[in-house]
This record gives sequence, structure tokens and C-alpha cells, in this order.
Amino acid sequence: MPPDSTERHYLPAAFDNRTIHILLVGCGGNGAQMLMGLASLDTALRAISSRSLDVTVADDDIVTEANLGRQPFYRCDVGNSKARTLTERINIAHGLAWKAVHGRSPGAISIEGADILISCVDTASGRRALGAAIANGKAPPAYWMDLGNRASDGQYLIGCPARASHEQHERLPTVIEHFPELADESVADDDAPSCSVAEALERQSLFINRVLASHALALLFDLLGRGSIGNAGAFLNLASGQVVPIPLLSVESVNPRANQ
Repeated sequence: MPPDSTERHYLPAAFDNRTIHILLVGCGGNGAQMLMGLASLDTALRAISSRSLDVTVADDDIVTEANLGRQPFYRCDVGNSKARTLTERINIAHGLAWKAVHGRSPGAISIEGADILISCVDTASGRRALGAAIANGKAPPAYWMDLGNRASDGQYLIGCPARASHEQHERLPTVIEHFPELADESVADDDAPSCSVAEALERQSLFINRVLASHALALLFDLLGRGSIGNAGAFLNLASGQVVPIPLLSVESVNPRANQ
């Protein structure tokens, strides 16, 4: 482990004995798998602790035929809001009252008040918009988890946005701090839609989203259910079968000018 890494990161005491508010931005490939897994995580937390989850999901997309197979939607869902369709299904199955917003965040819904922001967006510009909203907000989330992938590889990462109550050296770098190239506005987004299931599978492996979300959910379970984590995420590659953990680095180690 690198010399500037931290052995473990512990969940703050402020998360004890209460409902944890999660804002999930994106209900497509990764986001839909995350939403389904969060329902299982909520069940587990209620069984082993005094914590539970209150989830709001935001997405302005509708289900298309190209989504069938790789995303957990059915032919009867085509044309309907992704966020509303899946949230309603989960609420009925689990007896929950989670909320869905058919729109983008930031914009249609504020990130203010969320304990954990989970971003499953397709573009760098989407991450920049969330990062700007966090920086300009009065009550940023305690954690920001981001998931991103290409055809057969991807990464997930959890960080702690800067807050007045955080010492710089105590918080985990966010995805924008870990990967500063995301802030480069000159790089064009690659968000071309797929028109069919076959074309969608040419662009992304059938199970990349499910595998990536499962790893991210396991990290959240360790943090919220067990109270600590030993890494900040991981890079994974389905083609090679490799999973490389992302260590718990300090803000200064990824951004030497953080305290200047």
C-alpha cells in the first residue's frame, strides 16, 4: 500500500441510529443496477443495525428497446420513465416509499440534504455539473460515490466533498479530484445513443453494469453496515478478469495544492 494511504476509513458517528438519505443520479446501466441493490442494502441494514435508507433517484431518460437485456427493464416498460418505473416496482416489492424524479440533477432536484450522492451518469460534463453544484452548495453530501464504465471495464470510487466540518487531510478525494481530466471542458462527451439491443451490446458488455454495481454496493455495505472501508473503490476489467483496488489516499496526495 502506498505510504500516503490510510489504513481504514470509518463512518462518522453522525450516521448512527438514523435514516441515511441517498440521491442516486442516473437510472440507466449502472444506476438501475445500483437502485435495485440499494433495496437489498436497505433490507440488510434494517436487520443488522438501526440504519435504513431513504432513496431519491433522478433521471430524465425513458426506457427504449435498446435498454432491454442489459438494463433491468421489460418490453412493457418501453416509453416510460426509467426512474419512475423502477422506483415504483421497488416500492411495491419492498414496501418502501422511495421517490423518483423524471429530470436531471442538478436542476430538477437539488443535491442539498443528501447524505450520499451516487452518480451514474454517462458523461464528464454530467460529473462536472454535479461537482459544481457541490462546490456552490451550502450543504454538500458527506459522501460522493461515482460509477463509470466503457465497453468491458470501469471503476467506482467514493470520496468526501469538502465541507466546513472536514479537515482536508481527513477526507477522501472525490472523483473530480482523483481524475482531474474530467474537469477539462474541451473534451467532447461520448454519449451517442444505441438504437437496438445488438448495437447496445457492441458498445457495452452485457454484464459490466451488474458487476460494477455489485462491487460498489459491497463497498457501501462495508461502510454503512460494518462501519469502515479499506479502499476507496476499484478498477475492474471483465475481459482480463482483473480487479485493482483504489487505495484510501489523502486529498494532498492527489492534489498537492489543496492546502495552498
